[in-house]
Amino acid sequence: MSSTVPATSSYWKRNQQRLAPWLFLAPGMIMFSIYVIIPIFESIWISFYDWDGMGAKTWIGMANYAELLDDEAFYTSLKNNILWLVLYLLAVPAGLAVALFLNQTVTGIRLYKSLFFFPFVISQVVVGLIFTWFYAPDFGLLSALIKAVSGENIAILADERYVTLGIIAAGLWPQIAYCMILYLTGLNNINPEQVEAARMDGAKGWSLLWNIVLPQLGPATFIAIVVTVIGALRSFDLVSIMTDGGPYGSSRVLSFYMYEQALSEYGYRMGYGAAIAVVLFMIMMVFITLFIVRMLMQERNA
Repeated sequence: MSSTVPATSSYWKRNQQRLAPWLFLAPGMIMFSIYVIIPIFESIWISFYDWDGMGAKTWIGMANYAELLDDEAFYTSLKNNILWLVLYLLAVPAGLAVALFLNQTVTGIRLYKSLFFFPFVISQVVVGLIFTWFYAPDFGLLSALIKAVSGENIAILADERYVTLGIIAAGLWPQIAYCMILYLTGLNNINPEQVEAARMDGAKGWSLLWNIVLPQLGPATFIAIVVTVIGALRSFDLVSIMTDGGPYGSSRVLSFYMYEQALSEYGYRMGYGAAIAVVLFMIMMVFITLFIVRMLMQERNA
């Protein structure tokens, strides 16, 4: 015993700087593995089974994925997710524009910041309810404005042509606020000496923004794009609150369709829901990998 303790102590002293970071990271890595990594592989494994979540599993191989290829509801959900992705990315330039506006020293700027920050702190459920009332054909403000201008009373959340656009607009409200916060943080960390030097060289307006400000906002832009893409692809709560996938399933997205098939009273098909989840995960990984590779290439070139 007397020889073991000094040996252990000397090993710790020799490798303390190398081992200490891993000891601090260990709790987070364990939790991440239990709640993220392991469930990912379990979902992939379950997607090869026919399973109701309670009884015995039946191995069916790629049958769930083959069924997806002929599932019209799956293609509707995928199309809506693509539309979410394209339009949701508008939150990034909109958040930048709001941040540039708020990054000024004018009277009442704190009040303006609070108003723009408000959508970020409220729940998505509350956002969904607010916009449901906003779109309501009988008392909603937007419906009243449309009727005053066009003479038509349009029920946005009950019209297959507009329902997805209406939900995306609701999601953009808090997402723009989130991107604004990221950019405000980035603007506070900009090197003022570079800005002053550029102004002395005659740079101003768009030239100053494009060549001096935006390159220094690269990390904030990267985070904003990644978070926005993930938010667009996993858009579940607003769809559930505002339309429950209707009308006639026209506002479904992949995450909501996965829930319907796996956990709702219409499904209890865990294997099929897992297959949808795997497809959604692969789409996310493609975009996130592209962003990470591009960021690494930019850092190497810099």
